[in-house]
Amino acid sequence: MFFLTQDLFFPPAEEASYDGLLAIGGDLSTERLLLAYRNGIFPWFQQDEPILWWSPPERMVVVPQWYKVPKSIRNLLNQNKFQITFNQDFESVIKNCQQIKRAGQDDTWITDDIVASYIQLHKQGFAQSVEVWQNNELVGGLYGVDLGHVFCGESMFSKVSNASKIAFVGLVKYLNENQYRLLDCQLHNDYLEQLGAFEISRDTFLKILKSV
Repeated sequence: MFFLTQDLFFPPAEEASYDGLLAIGGDLSTERLLLAYRNGIFPWFQQDEPILWWSPPERMVVVPQWYKVPKSIRNLLNQNKFQITFNQDFESVIKNCQQIKRAGQDDTWITDDIVASYIQLHKQGFAQSVEVWQNNELVGGLYGVDLGHVFCGESMFSKVSNASKIAFVGLVKYLNENQYRLLDCQLHNDYLEQLGAFEISRDTFLKILKSV
């Protein structure tokens, strides 16, 4: 376990514990966040906890060029019920991700400090959002960190059925069209698996991440 100071440093991701915890402390500056993501590390902690930095042994990902849109989502897209935009309202997307109620979760890891830090990342061009609109109302979306060849997804939300799925598929389409290597979804969950994400080893992930 590494305890970070104000020095801009991370230990190698491979030195994380068996569950992926690598380091504690530091800050959420743009420089540190970018250093983390470029080395396969991300922050994940609850309010009133110290900053925890993770690099799990298995990484949930999508390869955009291999992705097959589920038939149910194709049908929704063909109905033209939703409109997809990019980077039109990053602040609303991240705040909705923070505030949305999730089954089995009493709290959110998207603290006010996380919100402020990622808004700053967005202003500097490193964090991006996807918005889903219905009748000119923001009903879903997602945000993440854009490394140019790997997009690191952070969180998504949905106010109406399937809106987050529409955002996800819209993002994958964009990444495919722009020759991104991976969509990083970080940790396994059943919802991501239903959307077509799968796990690869940390070593494989790091090799792709560093193959600029």
